[in-house]
Amino acid sequence: MTEQSREYRTGQGVPKTGNYLCQSGEMSTLKKDESFPSCPVSGKETYWKHEEQ
Repeated sequence: MTEQSREYRTGQGVPKTGNYLCQSGEMSTLKKDESFPSCPVSGKETYWKHEEQ
């Protein structure tokens, strides 16, 4: 599994700085060692994927 296709859950540590998409399709720029936040749309736990470039 490549890092691009891996999913991360709310609360996990961000592995590298970059743009991430939540399950709702909202993009956030997150920095390495931050924690993945809750969904910016629903405010609930979600999964995040690194934006494909």
